Amino acid sequence: MEMKTRINQELRNRAPEEMTQLVIDNCRCVNGEIEGLNDTFKKLEFLSMINVELSSLARLPNLNKLRKLELSNNRISGGLEVLAEKCPNLTHLNLSGNKIKDLSALEALQNLKNLKSLDLFNCEITTLEDYRESIFELLQQITYLDGFDQEDNEAPDSGAEDDEDGDEDDEEEDEAGPPEGYEEEEEEEEDEEEDEAGSELGEGEEEVGLSYLMREEIQDEEDDDDYVEGEEEEDDDEEEEEEEEGLRGEKRKRDAEDDGEEEDD
Repeated sequence: MEMKTRINQELRNRAPEEMTQLVIDNCRCVNGEIEGLNDTFKKLEFLSMINVELSSLARLPNLNKLRKLELSNNRISGGLEVLAEKCPNLTHLNLSGNKIKDLSALEALQNLKNLKSLDLFNCEITTLEDYRESIFELLQQITYLDGFDQEDNEAPDSGAEDDEDGDEDDEEEDEAGPPEGYEEEEEEEEDEEEDEAGSELGEGEEEVGLSYLMREEIQDEEDDDDYVEGEEEEDDDEEEEEEEEGLRGEKRKRDAEDDGEEEDD
């Protein structure tokens, strides 16, 4: 697929002036030059043209907002002065896998004052003696060469930068939240209140149970007393009746004896 056709596909009915990123890797340019890319892509910040058989940057449009440019695995050997003219704010440049052989091809990059990272993997220039020291001396504005600084510290990738931003956001959220241990203290206080309420309720229930049992016992005693008193009253009535019958019997006996004495007379 030709580069121009690929660019039209990437637009997907969007206006070129609205694009901030454009990836047209693995397509084919005509005569080693850029086609279909023009000054209307004025908001472009990231441009990737990997493995597109590019040998010249002469037709690169003005991209003043461009920060990152991926040009690896092409046929570029020089002509880098156009980058300072068309992309003055470039910070990351990847030229790995191109045909750059000596330091003179890179001298034009001195005019990219904002350039911080340069990649030259698999370029012939990397075989030069004191390669890294020479590049850092030539391009003093850069911090990272082939992913490492002068002390061999690895450059952070975009994912790591995003993670750092995420950590900062998390720290801000933690600061805005309750102090550490606050929720645990609240839970402990609530548990203590529930325990106290439960113990008070238990005591109350115990008191109610005791008083209830005491009242039951008192009632039983009163019932027993009533029952005993009733029995005693019945016993007294029976005794009185027996005594009365006995008295009546004796009276009848005396009356009979008195009648007998009178007949004798």
